[in-house]
Amino acid sequence: MTRLLLSSAAIAAFATAAPAQTEIQWWHAMGGELGAKLEKIAADFNAMQSDYKVVPTFKGTYPETLTAAIAAFRAREQPAIVQVFEVGTGTMMAAKGAVYPVYQLMADMGEPFDPAAFLPAVVGYYTDREGNMLSMPFNSSTPILYYNKDVFEKAGLDRDTPPATWQDLEAYSRQIMSSGAAPCGFTSGWISWVQTENFSAWHNQPIGTNENGFGAIDSQLTLNGPVQVRHWENLKRWQDEGLFQYGGPVGGNDAPPKFYAQDCAIYMNSSASRAGVVANSKDFEVGYGMLPYYADVAGAPQNSIIGGATLWVLQGRPEGEYKGVAKFFTYLSSPEVQASWSQGTGYLPITHAAYEYSTAHGFYAEFPGAEIPIKQITLHTPTANSKGLRFGNYVQIRTVIDEEFQALLGGSKTAQEALDAVVARGNALIAEFAAANR
Repeated sequence: MTRLLLSSAAIAAFATAAPAQTEIQWWHAMGGELGAKLEKIAADFNAMQSDYKVVPTFKGTYPETLTAAIAAFRAREQPAIVQVFEVGTGTMMAAKGAVYPVYQLMADMGEPFDPAAFLPAVVGYYTDREGNMLSMPFNSSTPILYYNKDVFEKAGLDRDTPPATWQDLEAYSRQIMSSGAAPCGFTSGWISWVQTENFSAWHNQPIGTNENGFGAIDSQLTLNGPVQVRHWENLKRWQDEGLFQYGGPVGGNDAPPKFYAQDCAIYMNSSASRAGVVANSKDFEVGYGMLPYYADVAGAPQNSIIGGATLWVLQGRPEGEYKGVAKFFTYLSSPEVQASWSQGTGYLPITHAAYEYSTAHGFYAEFPGAEIPIKQITLHTPTANSKGLRFGNYVQIRTVIDEEFQALLGGSKTAQEALDAVVARGNALIAEFAAANR
């Protein structure tokens, strides 16, 4: 009996000395190598302290993760943290009572937090009209231009000079094809994100009213202006001539293989594609450049806008979890963690300190292409036309953009007709969202 009592006392003393960790559920949308790097960040945080354990869970694609989080919140089974892509910002902001704004979380939990520490192009996308940050930036990217230096040299072009303008890109593509260096000039991922949204920001053109939707939930699309119509007309003409090869809808998953196989000499896609590009281009040297622009459009080039995602904190979890969430966010945004994440993935360093850390340690001197997206997105102070977009139902609107672009390529609509249809169909979706979330 005595032994049993002693054993029980020892167990009780042990429990008092080593309380159980508070688990923090983090739902995310990153599989493969990116998912492994994300999980390492969580594991490293867990290893450096014993009070909290961040538990990452892969929930599928960005839309699937957002849908799962909404359903879980309704069932009161929500995680503390959910990763939401940039075009889901309007949906999260409209979810009244569901979100614990990051600026408020960090203040409530006594964690140091300075929005000025983050890159302006990143901060602007995720703040309210008063400048308060609503979510924690994590994986931010922007599209850039990749090119095959070996093909350039075979075509008689300077292997160290990417095309700066669309006029250059057309001329280079013609020379590449006529010389037999490659059968195609260029391809692109994401017609919506790269060739419409970023194209507009890069040329300082609005795509919607009320500062691209930032100012009102019932804003209207206006991306059928002369500059956007001109570009879609050119893409159609270049496709017909073989200079451009369409990479497919949504993310344009047919585009990367065209570049890797050296069929197309130039490829535009996310800066976060860099790791994949490097891994799949062992037979040729890759060059990097900023997105091309039309030299005769006033205000171009301006700055590109971000893609990727941020981390949103959901209400309704036990109070003890939020202290751990705030501490994890402090760790996540530290210069060393952000620099390591950026260097290993191609995502932007989200803070000035992380960028300076990589610079001081010689990363950009060794890999100059990695600095292109940072220079491009910070080229000028963002304007109302170039700080991003915020429309409800924008995931569906991107599908509309793909459908109308395919109608253009198929010859059933002109560029003006296709973009007019994007605006009409998109505005109907925005109106539905506004009516449901007033």
